[in-house]
Amino acid sequence: MSWIEEFLGIKYTDLNQFLLRIGTNILAAIIIVIIGFWLSKMISKGMSRILRKSSTDEGLITFSTSFVSLVLKILVIVTAITQLGIEMTSFVAILGAAGLAIGMAFSGTLSNFAGGIMILVLKPFKVGDTVLIQTQKGVVREIQIFNTYIHTADNKVVVLPNGPVANGTIINYTRETKRRVEWTISVNYGEDFDHIKQTIRGILASENRILKDKDNFIGIASLNASGMDVTIWAWTSTTDFSAVQHDINEHIYKSFKVNGIQFPSSQS
Repeated sequence: MSWIEEFLGIKYTDLNQFLLRIGTNILAAIIIVIIGFWLSKMISKGMSRILRKSSTDEGLITFSTSFVSLVLKILVIVTAITQLGIEMTSFVAILGAAGLAIGMAFSGTLSNFAGGIMILVLKPFKVGDTVLIQTQKGVVREIQIFNTYIHTADNKVVVLPNGPVANGTIINYTRETKRRVEWTISVNYGEDFDHIKQTIRGILASENRILKDKDNFIGIASLNASGMDVTIWAWTSTTDFSAVQHDINEHIYKSFKVNGIQFPSSQS
């Protein structure tokens, strides 16, 4: 081993102790990261269970748990770096020197974090609401610290950054308990409009999901080359909106056929 001592200029025993110390520190840092990440995951899950038992808002639960998980992981990484023998004062000095570049790089991330807080405070929507945000329509499943997760009707997951979400236009379809359903039906010229109105009123009256404490509306919306467009407005509960819209379409088609009311034929 004399050639090693001559080449490196240190004794073999000192080199062996140095490598052993470095290896021990690296192994300890790896163990800290593994155990620390596992503990952060368990703490986040435990926090989520406790909050759900206390009937806390689902959006606040997902936001808080993801935030706590992130903070705990940062603490684990800092502890692992300290275990490697890196002075945190030097580490902080390096971060401070690169602060401007980091700030510019993470400006969007910080904006998303602030947007998440605004969403939780102002509550334009909550988990479970059906919304339209940035042309994306679906059910809100999670509100995390940086992103909001929406599931579309065809089961796609859309991840939206919280910054643009909080500062953009939001349409919440399920915030109110009642919604107005609208239909536009085209019929031939020459049909008796009073007969059409009577037929439609009968359909609406027979549908239990149509709210009787709200006034319905039936009127001629426009006169086209091939026929007239009849507009129908009725009110139903938000949960029944889609089903009522489709079912009334079916009832109108069948009732018009039975009552001899003709739809316009296609014009060449």
